[in-house]
Amino acid sequence: MLKIVLAVVVLALAAVLILAASKPDTFKVQRRAVIKAPPEKIYPLLSDFQRWGAWSPWEKKDPGMKRSFGGPKEGKGASYAWDGDRNVGAGRMEIVEATAPSKVALKLDFVKPFEAHNTVQFDLIPKGELTEVVWDMQGPVPYVAKIMHVFVNMDRMVGADFEAGLANLKTLAEK
Repeated sequence: MLKIVLAVVVLALAAVLILAASKPDTFKVQRRAVIKAPPEKIYPLLSDFQRWGAWSPWEKKDPGMKRSFGGPKEGKGASYAWDGDRNVGAGRMEIVEATAPSKVALKLDFVKPFEAHNTVQFDLIPKGELTEVVWDMQGPVPYVAKIMHVFVNMDRMVGADFEAGLANLKTLAEK
């Protein structure tokens, strides 16, 4: 009986490792929202980290989170570091490209609960009186993270936060 249980455990572990090896080496999460406001009204909400508190879904997950800002107040070189509870972890973001009023790109480095280095981009596409905001995050997936991806759907998990953030951004920009 013990041999059968051990064999099942070994086979299950092998299946997980093989499945993890078949996962892609990179990931991308993307969400879109249409906002009834010009890009010029939305752009400042993205290019100034001190304004993220009004719309970012992570700000509400840990109100006691420690925050620090560096570099210029907004635009290229502005940075934001945080250290929070298990819901938000710890890390740092820096704006690496800011093209008013159409694009904000960030370097995003997580320290905990796990180390990760990703890029984030916001594109603001005018559509008459509306603006389509495209928010995406992408990055490498090392093998250890691929094992986690066997059990966790990154698109669903992070995508839900992107959707909440875009809904908050819409509410704020349409006031």
